[in-house]
Amino acid sequence: MGCGATGGQAGSQAAGFAAQPPAMWDPRGAEACAAALGGALLLLLFALGVRQLLKQRRPAGFPPGPSGLPFIGNIYSLAASAELPHVYMRKQSQAYGEIFSLDLGGISTVVLNGYDVVKECLVHQSEIFADRPCLPLFKKMTKMGGLLNARYGRGWVDHRRLAVNSFRYFGYGQKSFESKILEETKFFIDAVETYKDEMDQGQNDPSSTFSKENLIFSVGELIIAGTETTTNVLRWAILFMALYPNIQGQVQKEIDLIMGPSGKPSWDDKCKMPYTEAVLHEVLRFCNIVPLGIFHATSEDTVVRGYSIPKGTTVITNLYSVHFDEKYWRDPEIFYPERFLDSSGYFAKKEAFIPFSLGRRHCLGEQLARMEMFLFFTALLQRFHLHFPHELVPNLKPRLGMTLQPQAYLICAERR
Repeated sequence: MGCGATGGQAGSQAAGFAAQPPAMWDPRGAEACAAALGGALLLLLFALGVRQLLKQRRPAGFPPGPSGLPFIGNIYSLAASAELPHVYMRKQSQAYGEIFSLDLGGISTVVLNGYDVVKECLVHQSEIFADRPCLPLFKKMTKMGGLLNARYGRGWVDHRRLAVNSFRYFGYGQKSFESKILEETKFFIDAVETYKDEMDQGQNDPSSTFSKENLIFSVGELIIAGTETTTNVLRWAILFMALYPNIQGQVQKEIDLIMGPSGKPSWDDKCKMPYTEAVLHEVLRFCNIVPLGIFHATSEDTVVRGYSIPKGTTVITNLYSVHFDEKYWRDPEIFYPERFLDSSGYFAKKEAFIPFSLGRRHCLGEQLARMEMFLFFTALLQRFHLHFPHELVPNLKPRLGMTLQPQAYLICAERR
């Protein structure tokens, strides 16, 4: 009985359990869960946003600058500007002062404009401003090693010493180095003349591949054997010689007087050719091949003109603003080589001429670049008269690449 009763009770419970309808999905619970997750996500995004905005706030005593957008800072203003970055920065300096700041997507950056403040930082505080910023692109490409983008310290000192010794071993700054460059100029001139001979022979052959356009491409490829900087200085120099035939004529007159029509160009002749030297300097000043230099960074906290600049701040030296600084250059917007000559016609150095930068991180290959530019430029103008085909003046607005480059243009090189 007891067992039967127990069994009957269990059966009733089982029957009762089986008779209950299955549990239904409650949409209100799912909505509450989704709302909780959404709220948590919004809270996280809000916290990240506040953190980024706090990070983007200028530290106390930091140089002023234009306001930026959340997260991207002043990057949009730079990208949307109709002007190239170095021109945009110079105009901002007119509103905020020679030393101002930009927010490059959370990277606090100080921009130096004008010769005085650039010299103050790179010369008077050279060690503090000799570092390089740890930007993501630099880290990925070089791991902040090597020489150009290396952090300031023993590694950079060791690599620079090795580079200087290597240059000296190969005759850097000596007669032997000049002979190596002259070999390249001879090859360059022979290549142009040989190509022109082929053009003359194939002018009646419609299937000939020798053309003015291909000559330009071929010559460009030959010059690229040098550095990007030297290449573009020569491209600008050729452009301006065709643009200003009177200046070209004066350079050629000086070449004929000192080197003769067939003499070998020599670095020793440079001191006897002040006008040619002035023209090359004006090309470097006016064209600003590397307008913003290579970015610097502060290795420790410092103060410049009353502004506090923390350690690790990215620093941009606007060399374009230095070369167009009206305090040091009269009518800087005009291409005028005579500004580098004194009243007696001798070459005169200018303090605010710094295309190779200043301080501890100034360009290591400055002497090589100067020698290459002088020898290639004089060798070319000794043999050829340069002009635009059909007097078609090209677009003079520069194009920003690795360096500030001229737009592609056509040039005629006629034997003198």
